[in-house]
Amino acid sequence: MYNQHKILRVLRLITLLKTNPTKSIRFLSDVLSSTERTVYRYFALLAELGFSVEKDAFGHYKILGGNEDSYENNFTDEEVMLLKKLLLTAGKKTKLKDGILKKLYIQSSLNSDTNLLLKVHLNKIVDALNTAIKDKKQATLKKYHSTNSNSISDRVVEPIAFTDNYQNVIAYEVKTKTNKYFNIERISGVTLGTKNFQFEKLHVAHQPDVFGFPYNKKQYEVEILLSVRSYVLLKEQYPSTEKYIKKVKSGKTNSYCFKTKVYNLTPIIRFVLGFSDEVTVVGSPELKKALKEKFEKLVRG
Repeated sequence: MYNQHKILRVLRLITLLKTNPTKSIRFLSDVLSSTERTVYRYFALLAELGFSVEKDAFGHYKILGGNEDSYENNFTDEEVMLLKKLLLTAGKKTKLKDGILKKLYIQSSLNSDTNLLLKVHLNKIVDALNTAIKDKKQATLKKYHSTNSNSISDRVVEPIAFTDNYQNVIAYEVKTKTNKYFNIERISGVTLGTKNFQFEKLHVAHQPDVFGFPYNKKQYEVEILLSVRSYVLLKEQYPSTEKYIKKVKSGKTNSYCFKTKVYNLTPIIRFVLGFSDEVTVVGSPELKKALKEKFEKLVRG
């Protein structure tokens, strides 16, 4: 049973590291119910399996590529099925045959199996929240990992609606008396309560900005030029930014321009600070002011 749990943890770890956004060690250890030291041991195991676990500028981790993505000429699912059938009917049992079957299984099934594992977990969460919305019942988000407060805690909420891509649930949090956006992947589980909605008149469900922050009656326009590398990293970390990025001509080199309105400057400030040599702020007076204050604070510190 221990080995079974270990395998499931490693499969889930692969799935978490292959989905955006990047994950911290603390988040991974809490989701997997393991120690941080154990997570690092799992990283070593993934390296042996051929996965490249990379650390970003914020100290968070993700898998770049993987076994199934490391070759340009991978077999299609149909080709894999045919090869498996031919090998299984070949009759003679050899180590070479077993090795080929193992590699075919890893190539064709690992990605779908780990994705399925995550989907089952997320579907349970979405189903429970859907029930709470439909029945107008309060619910508890178990062990929710907040990147804003860098804390993990249970949250009692009144779920209102999902964002368009089901990445977040919009809910009224009872303790703070505010409408918030909770990332589905950061919810460990959902417990349905017995209390009916008590604050329905205060429910507000605006769509979040590209960084996932809720509408708070104030907007900031941001405009920055990106290098190729910073452009790729921005859209990987925050997929919703891609439709607001355009390729532009800057001097003798091509670069990219990201321009939109956001409800919170924190994510873009962190990104600019992390890639200061590859990002130029060309508009956004409020962003420039916030960055200047941040730099001055860093120098004084």
